[in-house]
Amino acid sequence: MTAKHDKKAPARNERFNYRSWPFYWIARASGRYRGRMEEMLRDTALDMPRWRVLMTLHQDRVASVSEIAAHSSEKLPTMTRIIQRMEADGLVRRRPRPGREHVMEVVLTDAGELAGNEAWARADSIYGQAFAGMTDAELEQLTGLLQRVAENLKASGE
Repeated sequence: MTAKHDKKAPARNERFNYRSWPFYWIARASGRYRGRMEEMLRDTALDMPRWRVLMTLHQDRVASVSEIAAHSSEKLPTMTRIIQRMEADGLVRRRPRPGREHVMEVVLTDAGELAGNEAWARADSIYGQAFAGMTDAELEQLTGLLQRVAENLKASGE
């Protein structure tokens, strides 16, 4: 570790205080976000895993099951079952990827697009609440820092 790096790292000693531990705040924010999202989704046909699939496809339009699993932080077998249920509900459809038929792509149906748009409109208010009082620069900095943390923790095989 370089001296420069040491200056940026939070102080760590025997007098540990969980309130100064970044992972405490990441977990707390994530838990509160999940709770608010579950409340918001309660009167829809969606849950958090389906929400993540819809948002991934809303952004990327087409993605493989494994790509969606990676973006959603779900294991591939779990994501496969989620997508199978969503397909049965008419929200998505699967198709072989052209030129790589062993890879299954997932695309939104019109019903999936509609469900995603409705959920996104609701989620936007949670986003506004979560980041109230932050400037665009602060939000960009926060996003960049969290991306770095995620990259630093990435497993060697990812």
